[in-house]
Amino acid sequence: MYDVTIVGAGPVGMFLACELGLAGCSVLVLEREPALRSPWKADPLGMRGLSAASVAAFDRRGMLHPLLTASGVGDIPGADPDRDEPQPPRSAGHFAGMMLDPADIDVTALPFRLPGPASEGVMTNLEAVEMVLSERAAKIGVEVRRGVTVSAVTQDGESVVTRAGQHEYTARWLVGCDGGRSTVRGLAGFDFVGSEPQLTGYVMLATVADPEKLLPGFSLTPTGMYLRMPATDYIGMLDFDGGAFDRSQRPTREHLQTVLRRVSGTDVTLSEVRLVSTFTDRTMQTTTYRKGRILLAGDAAHIHSPLGAQGLNLGIGDAMNLGWKLAATVRGHAPDGLVDTYTSERHPIGAGALDWTRAQTAVMKPDAHGQAIQQVVRDLIGTRDGTTYVFTRASGTSNRYELGSEHPLTGRDAPDLRLEDGTRLADLMQDGLGVVLDLTAERSLHGPATRRKSRIRYAAGPARNDLGLRAVLVRPDGTVAWATADDPDHMHFEQAADRWFGVADRGEHT
Repeated sequence: MYDVTIVGAGPVGMFLACELGLAGCSVLVLEREPALRSPWKADPLGMRGLSAASVAAFDRRGMLHPLLTASGVGDIPGADPDRDEPQPPRSAGHFAGMMLDPADIDVTALPFRLPGPASEGVMTNLEAVEMVLSERAAKIGVEVRRGVTVSAVTQDGESVVTRAGQHEYTARWLVGCDGGRSTVRGLAGFDFVGSEPQLTGYVMLATVADPEKLLPGFSLTPTGMYLRMPATDYIGMLDFDGGAFDRSQRPTREHLQTVLRRVSGTDVTLSEVRLVSTFTDRTMQTTTYRKGRILLAGDAAHIHSPLGAQGLNLGIGDAMNLGWKLAATVRGHAPDGLVDTYTSERHPIGAGALDWTRAQTAVMKPDAHGQAIQQVVRDLIGTRDGTTYVFTRASGTSNRYELGSEHPLTGRDAPDLRLEDGTRLADLMQDGLGVVLDLTAERSLHGPATRRKSRIRYAAGPARNDLGLRAVLVRPDGTVAWATADDPDHMHFEQAADRWFGVADRGEHT
């Protein structure tokens, strides 16, 4: 019997598998597709943007440089060794096709931002992400079976049985990471609720006979939106037809040309279409991410339009949040109710991302109401405060779990604090343990921290930029569990450590 079966070997399923394998769990991944490579995963169709939080997740597990190499983007500029103040982001993204100017972002308003190799987002593609994760999974003993279609799941109080073909696989837990049309979600009976589509979206590789008629980049028009990627044959477009065309029939070249002419307002001609896919902005979320011993992550738990590139980052956040909690539960040292905090923490984040995509759809709607809202949003984005707000929402910088602490850093993604000897917080998180940074000269948390040394790594010393902090406790997913700007109070530290890592083991000594 495996500790965990994961259905779906996409980025979310494989990241989760790596987290569980790193913690010593036995993991089986079942994937319907027989091959990893696909033109839909390579550039340009597979191009995706990773947020700074997702980049930090790869960095904290030692996978950032392999990812950058596989993506062909080179190194992300890191911090100047002699400067520790935050720098403006190099790119800021868009809202409903309206581009943000990075120069208009107020970096002083970004919560606890520090420069570093994972302080920026990065453009990559699904093939690079999956290749890096697959290589890591193989190294740590994760078993992956491809070309396997799941047909049934049953659970009792001790295990979950997954049937695929003529085979049955038994595990203590099952996680569905099998995408927006999740088989696991349907078989397990999760409630899936939300809003119906307003549009049909298209992505295609196509040759345009007269490309000068289409503007490069995003073009928001009175009849929809289109995207032309310069130096590629990639074209995307949104048609507000109520989602009527999506998957209902095969899109012909003539149909695609008609839609492109309508949304672009030109008489552009498509001379050839090589690949095409459709989607909608149907926006749905399960009411819970857990039913017994079955959990969901990524698109299996929530679907939405791809506007704002939220999906991949939302899924990686799910995997990071769930991985260490499920591993601690499997290994028997999790505090009571730890796995249930996965839903209570991630469901609100998912709901917020879904509403963010709904808002963009409303702004683009080709009617008088949509056009009026669009102008208001343009005016707001034209201000420093407006640009900063949209950036923090779109990048996930504003995300915070409600962990019951008044300190403003608690519940946020930890800044990459750097000790005077050059050690970064990310360096201390490679093996998936929690970390306590004791920035006091007296090393006052050494005793209580080392009583949990199998679960928490202790590090001490002055920091290059301590942000006014005296001590910080960071969960394995990079979330700050406890922080203080005063001399550390042992009782408060112990309470936070007990809550997330279980009570101290009296058998553990320094």
